[in-house]
Amino acid sequence: MTKQRLDYLKESPSQTAGPYVHIGTNPNWVEITGVWREDLGLVLVGPDTRGERIVLEGRVTDGAGAPVRDALIEIWQADAAGLYNSPAETRGTADPAFAGWGRQPLSVEDGTYRFETIRPGRVPFPDGRLQAPHITVWIVARGINLGLHTRAYLADERQANAGDPLLSRIPEPERRETLIAGRSERDGLPVFRFDIRLQGEAETVFLDI
Repeated sequence: MTKQRLDYLKESPSQTAGPYVHIGTNPNWVEITGVWREDLGLVLVGPDTRGERIVLEGRVTDGAGAPVRDALIEIWQADAAGLYNSPAETRGTADPAFAGWGRQPLSVEDGTYRFETIRPGRVPFPDGRLQAPHITVWIVARGINLGLHTRAYLADERQANAGDPLLSRIPEPERRETLIAGRSERDGLPVFRFDIRLQGEAETVFLDI
């Protein structure tokens, strides 16, 4: 009996996202025009979007506290009613005027980002308990083999945050605080500051999703 060869398909070597990820995902940002009119994910809201307008912004830093300048950041979230703009959404119909997903490169000057979005509604945890309003954040960059997932909770949702099923799984208060976006106001809009530390002291909590 002939033995079956099992080594003819080799595992592909892992690669990090970069340094050319922006050419494929955000060509206009790197001044490659004519691919599409505007880079995907830049605009989440329009004039007909329902819900309270907010801004989510912050900076991504490395283990030494230096800005990360070549990363790509994506966010996704529920609409104001707590529904996702996804074919997998079975609880109702999400706001068609809200994208629910955004993407942008970090600033090459200081590693910052800024999204204009809406305050997300509450969505159920797998066990049915309502989660606090939150925005899921995903980061890729050189040196990161797998995209990093985290969440931005809103500081002014204290009661909801206190009962959130995921936050309650993090026993250390100082670690939970790395997922809370502080609130201020600018030009009449709530602005939530969510800085992300990739390593080291005060490292942001990342989720195994």
